[in-house]
Amino acid sequence: MVNRTNFGVVVAVAFIAYCGYRYKYTGSEMAEESTSDYKKASSVYDFTVKDGQGNDISLEKYRGKVLLIVNIASQCGLTKGNYAELTELSKKYEDKEFKILSFPCNQFGSQMPEKDGEEMVCHLRSAKAEVGDVFARVNVNGDEADPLYKYLKHKQGGSLGSFIKWNFTKFLVDKAGQPVGRFAPTTNPLDIVKDIDKLL
Repeated sequence: MVNRTNFGVVVAVAFIAYCGYRYKYTGSEMAEESTSDYKKASSVYDFTVKDGQGNDISLEKYRGKVLLIVNIASQCGLTKGNYAELTELSKKYEDKEFKILSFPCNQFGSQMPEKDGEEMVCHLRSAKAEVGDVFARVNVNGDEADPLYKYLKHKQGGSLGSFIKWNFTKFLVDKAGQPVGRFAPTTNPLDIVKDIDKLL
């Protein structure tokens, strides 16, 4: 019998490969998003994002912390493992200058259908997912991508182009607010520990 979790991961990996092929040839809008002020930003602290209740949150509040920024989804083959390991990271570094910033995203297979606010809170509570500070749903690709994600992709491009390939792409940001690492959706959060430790 095929393990459903492993099957989901295999499907996700296959879809990531497909995305790389598709966007390499037909997704120029992903690789060449319209120029805007995000290219002028000096750090992530220049950006303001929305929390789950629609309030503006300046990333300045995270100055001096190492950040792991990740686009999360609730119905992905990678969800269970990432939720568990992001939760473990949150607990491991709860007394350190480290924070996970999670951005729900519904762009990949509509795998984050939960709406902002109470529905998102209830989902994460039910999943026992302590995935750091959780913000409003965002787009991470295309002209409608959140400016923060345009900046992250500008600073840390991917192997098949700068566009985000799938759920749970991870960006590591140092204490000066500079993106210094990008990790594929299939990279386990705990495999980033050594990189986090170097920045703390």
